[in-house]
Amino acid sequence: MIRNETEYQQAVSRLTDEQKRLSDHQARLKAVGLSAEEIKRVIDPMVSFHLQLKEEVESYERLKRGEFEELDNLRGLGHLLIALRIAQGISQRELAKRLDAHESQVSRDERNEYFGITLERAMKILDALHAHLRTKVELESHRGAAVA
Repeated sequence: MIRNETEYQQAVSRLTDEQKRLSDHQARLKAVGLSAEEIKRVIDPMVSFHLQLKEEVESYERLKRGEFEELDNLRGLGHLLIALRIAQGISQRELAKRLDAHESQVSRDERNEYFGITLERAMKILDALHAHLRTKVELESHRGAAVA
């Protein structure tokens, strides 16, 4: 996950470099006489990496636009907290100041996507980000159908 503008710029640059490297490698393989199937087999791992990096860049861009994914039973809460900070253009340093914590703590927490965070800490972070999280509870019957 891209967590800041520096990482985003590096990823965009790497994406451009990887696209060129992929095209060059494909051309070299074709020049040595490999079949289309053989070329595909050789470059598939590179393509997979490229697509993964592209998805990370696009995900960061969605966060910057304030587009968030829905939570399911609080799964993804850590990711959401990071996303809220990114969407507001707040640095880890600024968030640390607001939390009266050290920047390295925020960096470590985000690197681990706030794994194991307490609800109290999550509320402090939401408050520091001036964000309000709403929940909707749906009960499911034993057969899997939602109960109103």
